[in-house]
Amino acid sequence: MVKVTVCGAAGGIGQPLSLLLKLNQNVDELALFDIVNANGVAADLSHICSPAKVTGHQPANKEDKLAITSALTNSDLVIIPAGVPRKPGMTRADLFNINASIIRDLIANVGKTCPNAAILIISNPVNATVPIAAEVLKKLGVFNPKKLFGVTTLDSVRAETFLGELINEPPKSLKGKISVIGGHSGDTIVPLINVNSTISAKSSKITPAQYKEFVHRVQFGGDEVVKAKNGAGSATLSMAYAGYRFAESVLDSVAGGQTNTSVVPETSYVYLPGLPNGEELSKKSLNGATYFSVPVILEKGEIKSFINPFDSLTITENEKQLVSVALNGLDKSIAQGTNFVKGSKI
Repeated sequence: MVKVTVCGAAGGIGQPLSLLLKLNQNVDELALFDIVNANGVAADLSHICSPAKVTGHQPANKEDKLAITSALTNSDLVIIPAGVPRKPGMTRADLFNINASIIRDLIANVGKTCPNAAILIISNPVNATVPIAAEVLKKLGVFNPKKLFGVTTLDSVRAETFLGELINEPPKSLKGKISVIGGHSGDTIVPLINVNSTISAKSSKITPAQYKEFVHRVQFGGDEVVKAKNGAGSATLSMAYAGYRFAESVLDSVAGGQTNTSVVPETSYVYLPGLPNGEELSKKSLNGATYFSVPVILEKGEIKSFINPFDSLTITENEKQLVSVALNGLDKSIAQGTNFVKGSKI
């Protein structure tokens, strides 16, 4: 029996993400938590003729702690898209104070109720919210770095889509042939397009200007959506798809053991010192950065190993420069997230 809990299930990301999870044959129970409308979303999804049993969990008032506890009890996978979306002119840093508190409190409940669950953090800014989650779990004495994932899959989805347009390849055919490393905001995002020799050969034909525009679109694609929605929201549907794609990989690993390693697996923003050979990567290639997005190989719902992009992939000089810029931004976000928890009571 596999139970999945979505925290923030009634939001713009949470609803379509929950719909996709309801259709997954590996999910036996789907618990939906939100401070409003969780029961309605659960009732709606429960009419779909797929195996997962759906339950809604919505606090009766601000003091009600039973709803979150019942949603999390016995959960194997917790996915957190909760938080406020970006608005025009708002950076991910602007989201920090609001979303940091939300993540801190939700993760504290996860640590106390289902400490062995795999945790997928979608809430922005991911570069800081994942360190927040890690520090909370450390305080509770239940931190397992192999089960804490920052979901950066949307960057991969955008890279596959935008590069496919440039080299006239169906985006679906690029899955597993591009890797996006670094972080999950602006210039901390580093797309690597030379992972696969066939794709590398085709990508070599794009002009320097096209390459520069491609990188910019991958890094700042969210701004396109915010602008197009005229302030009414940010990337929700594409983020829900991306979040589900990574969740699907985790669920597949639970059901079938180890994920397919014949292609480059999905990347995730993870705590490197807690992974085999992670500290070596941090010190040798990342100037000591403790969090970084790398391709992860999953087994039974946790990280078995990761692919070191500096050893296993062909990185160009342009990409090395992008990594250097990314590390500067990551250091600030990691410190911001870590320091936020230091003064917090869990």
